[in-house]
Amino acid sequence: MKVDGQCHCGAITYEAEVEPDTIQVCYCADCQRLSGTAFRANVFAPAEHFRLLTGEPRKYIKTGSSGAKRVHAFCGDCGGPVYSSAVEQPKSYTLRVGALNQRHELGRPRRQIWVKRRLAWVPRIEAAEEIDGQP
Repeated sequence: MKVDGQCHCGAITYEAEVEPDTIQVCYCADCQRLSGTAFRANVFAPAEHFRLLTGEPRKYIKTGSSGAKRVHAFCGDCGGPVYSSAVEQPKSYTLRVGALNQRHELGRPRRQIWVKRRLAWVPRIEAAEEIDGQP
């Protein structure tokens, strides 16, 4: 499915091809902190089908508890999140569902990760696989 998205202010725009059934919800502490809410919803885009159209995101490199490094790209003007990816030669981009113009057409998440960190007041997503930590 072809999608396009942007940061909140529109300075960064992009397009990609995604598989609608790859939406994942993450409840890890990093996603909670980086999104400022209880979870983050993502969809995966192969690198060969992701293209920045306008703007250049700022990048923050997060080192996980495993030692793995990950780029988190966001707008330097409005702070809107755009994607995350491997630091070097990414094979895919993890797009933020809320920044996509086609977010309503993507359907329901198929997988939930870090459910052991899900806040007690967040309801379960029925029919979505649950994984306690990182798959």
